[in-house]
Amino acid sequence: MRIRRVVVAAGLTVVLLAGCGGPGQETAPSVPPLVSVSTPPTSETPSATPTPPPSETAKVADTLCVRMDAALVQSTLAVPVANIQAKNPPAEFGLPTYDVCQFTLSTSPSGPVLRVGVSVLPATKATLAATQKEYAAQPREPVKPAVIGEGGYGTSTFLVFLLGGKLYKLSGPRATLAKYVVLGQEVVRQVAGLPDPERLITRPDCERGTSAATKVMGAPAMVRRDGQTLVGDLVCGWVTSTSVLSTSVRREPDGEALMAPIRKAPTSQSVPLGDEGYVDTATGRTTIRVGADKIVDLVPLPARKLDPDLMTQFALAMSPLYTR
Repeated sequence: MRIRRVVVAAGLTVVLLAGCGGPGQETAPSVPPLVSVSTPPTSETPSATPTPPPSETAKVADTLCVRMDAALVQSTLAVPVANIQAKNPPAEFGLPTYDVCQFTLSTSPSGPVLRVGVSVLPATKATLAATQKEYAAQPREPVKPAVIGEGGYGTSTFLVFLLGGKLYKLSGPRATLAKYVVLGQEVVRQVAGLPDPERLITRPDCERGTSAATKVMGAPAMVRRDGQTLVGDLVCGWVTSTSVLSTSVRREPDGEALMAPIRKAPTSQSVPLGDEGYVDTATGRTTIRVGADKIVDLVPLPARKLDPDLMTQFALAMSPLYTR
C-alpha cells in the first residue's frame, strides 16, 4: 500500500561540559538560571488535514535571535549578510534535542546559515560531557575546550556550552572556535529575562502517532516538538530525557538509488509502506520512499535494536501524513 528577516524555537534545559585552555578562552558573565515550567501533556484528536502552525510557540528562541546583534554575526563570520530566517526551522532532534533559530549568511537561498540552538530539556555537566564523548567517537575534527558560560567545547564549525541549566549550540560555516566563542558570548549577554518555552509544541496530525511512539520509547514524551520544513513537509517529534523519536522528509533527486544500500543491508526488514520501506533491525531507523524523490525518515535515538513490529506500527500510524 502507499503511505503516503526572525523566528526561532527555544528549548528548556541543557547539558554542560567544563573546559579550559585552547582557543576561545573568553569568560562569559554569569547569568541567573532560567526556570522551566512543566506543562502536563494534553491529548488532541488526530486531524486528517495539516493544521497551521501555532501562532505563539517557541518564544525563547525567537526572542534570543531577535536580541542577537546581526551586525556582530556578519562581521565575526565575514559574510555578506546576517538575516534572521523568517520561518522557524524544525527542532534539531538528537540527544540533546535543540530548539533552533537561523541566520541566513548569503543572498542565495541555498547559502550557509548560522544555527542557534537551545536544549529543550534540563541538563547537567555530566550530560555536556556525554555529548562531547559522543561527538569524539566519530572521525571528525577534534574538539577543543572553550571557557564560556559554565564550560563548553567546539571546533571551527560549532560551539556547545552550558549556562543556567541549558545547553546552547551555535553551528555554521567554517571559521575558528574563537569566533564561535565571540558569538556565544553574545548569546550569554542576551539570555537574561527570556521567557520560558513551551514544553508541548504539537500539531494534531502528529497525534496519530503518539500512542505508538510511547510504545517505541517505553515512556510518554516529556516534550513535543512538531513543525514544518521550508517546503511544507510535516515534522513530528517526541522527546524524553533518554530517548527521541522523530519523523521527517528529505527531498532527493534520485531517491530510488539512495534506497539501494538500505534495501541490501542484512539488517533491513521490508515493510509494506510507500513505494518501498524498510526497518533496520539493528538501529530501529525506518526509511520509506514515496515516489521518485521523497524519502521519509522515522528515527529513534539512541540507535538501538528495537522490536521491528513496534517501529512498523509507528510507521503505519504516521505514513498517511507523507504519502497522500
